[in-house]
Amino acid sequence: MVSWDPAAYARFAAERSRPFDDLVRRIGASRPGRVVDLGCGAGDLTASLARRWPAAQVVGVDSSPTMLQKAAGEADAPDLDGRLSFVEADLADWTPDAAVDVIVTNAALQWVPQHLDLLSRWVDALAPGGWLALQVPGNFAAPSHALMREVAAEPPFEQRLAGVLRGPESVAQPSAYATLLADLGCVVDAWETTYVQVLDPEGQLGDDAVLAWVSGTGLRPVLDALADEPELRGRFVDAYSGRLRAAYPRQPWGTLLPFRRVFCVAHLPEEVAA
Repeated sequence: MVSWDPAAYARFAAERSRPFDDLVRRIGASRPGRVVDLGCGAGDLTASLARRWPAAQVVGVDSSPTMLQKAAGEADAPDLDGRLSFVEADLADWTPDAAVDVIVTNAALQWVPQHLDLLSRWVDALAPGGWLALQVPGNFAAPSHALMREVAAEPPFEQRLAGVLRGPESVAQPSAYATLLADLGCVVDAWETTYVQVLDPEGQLGDDAVLAWVSGTGLRPVLDALADEPELRGRFVDAYSGRLRAAYPRQPWGTLLPFRRVFCVAHLPEEVAA
C-alpha cells in the first residue's frame, strides 16, 4: 500500500480540488440520503459533499490510516451536525451495507488494478435514481510520469523499482468508462479535460515545482520502495528532478504543468434500478 503525506498532497490544494468540483457539478442529485466518497484522502473534499447536500449522511472511504487521521477533524465540523464519517477500507473490497444515492471517486481508481471490474458492483449498490461519478488522471504518458519510469528502468535503480510504477494502462479512455456504464443501464456523461496549470507563481519552489507536485502523488511508490536506502533514493530524486526541469522549465510567472484528466458521470434511471 502506498504511504501518503497529507501535507505534501495539500500543497497544491486548489489545483487538486478543481477537477473534483468539476466532477461533482455534473451530478444531478437534489436531495440524496446517502453519499459515499471512495478514496477520500484527507477528507476536506468529502466535507464539501456534506455541505452541498445538507440532508445526506456522507461517508469517506480510504485505505490510508495517515490520511484518515487527518480526515477525522473534518467530521467534527459543527456545521455538519455529525453527518460526516470516515471508514478505513480498500476500494477493491468495499461494498456498502445499504443502497447509496451518490458514489463519488476522485483521483483514486488509478491506484486500483483492474478497477473497471468494480464498476458493475458499484452500480448494483446504487439506489434507484442513483449516481456514480469518477475522475482519474490521464497523464501517465506525460513527461512527468514517462521520465519517472525512464529513470526507474536505469541502473542502479532498475532492480529495486521493477514493477513499482504503472503506465498508461492504469486508467481507461473516457469511451471505455462510458461504454461499460451505459451497458449497465446508466445514462452516461463522459469527457476529458487538460488543465494547463501554472504551478508556484510566487517562485517559492524554484525550478522544482513539478517535482513538488509529483512528490505528493505519483512519486510516492518510488519514495516508499527506496525508503530504507536514503542514499539511493536521493540519487533517484536528483536524476529525475534534472530531467523534470528540462521538460518543465520555470518561467518568470511560474511553471506550466499540463494535466489531462478523465471524467465519467453515470445516472441509473429509477426504472432500470427497479
